[in-house]
Amino acid sequence: MRRADRLFEIIQILRTRQLTRARDLAEKLEVSERTIYRDIADLMSTGVPIDGEAGIGYVLRGGFDLPPLMFNEQEVEALILGARIVESWTDDELADAAANVISKVEAVLPDRLRRHMEETALLAPSHHHVEPIEFELGDLRRALRAKFKVHFRYVDAEEQPTERSVRPLAVAFFGPVWLLAGWCELRDDFRSFRLDRMRGFAVLEETFRNERGKTLHDLIAHDRKWLGSNGSM
Repeated sequence: MRRADRLFEIIQILRTRQLTRARDLAEKLEVSERTIYRDIADLMSTGVPIDGEAGIGYVLRGGFDLPPLMFNEQEVEALILGARIVESWTDDELADAAANVISKVEAVLPDRLRRHMEETALLAPSHHHVEPIEFELGDLRRALRAKFKVHFRYVDAEEQPTERSVRPLAVAFFGPVWLLAGWCELRDDFRSFRLDRMRGFAVLEETFRNERGKTLHDLIAHDRKWLGSNGSM
């Protein structure tokens, strides 16, 4: 690997992780720790906002943008397939966003990769079964993003209704259903809910803040297989 490529990879790794040790970087990039220390020092000297020190680890401060990226053929295929899945399986708002992403990427690719992008035969057909949802998925995504509580009437697998107020933490597709994971104030615990079993969905004006024991990180630590729950609890 060229040194320039290695420096780029170090930045990429630091962008996607929290505190990262030089040992981990060295193993990932197949070089010595001494090389990593030298590379980190050179990156810092050029203005890359890296915090940390040897023996502890390094983090990249937020707000740092890399120059425009170049993609290889496999990365282009990953982008195309991912965008087509989003276009096919999500709401209209996200579908439009996925199409815009592809247009922006296409505009900066060289001719060879642009042709490969146009000819990529990785498809996500729209003819599939998804359990119908009575409300706009975009409303739930906005509540998730802005930390607004949501309220709905939930009908479980035994068709027993309950009123729920929930702190939304994550939304995932687990075909053929969409699931919401969150902190349920009725049960005072984490719960997951099938979106197709929600009735009278509403985004409340009440916001919430991260509290110890009630965050997405806590949910994952509590149950890494929450996607397997059907929300009937």
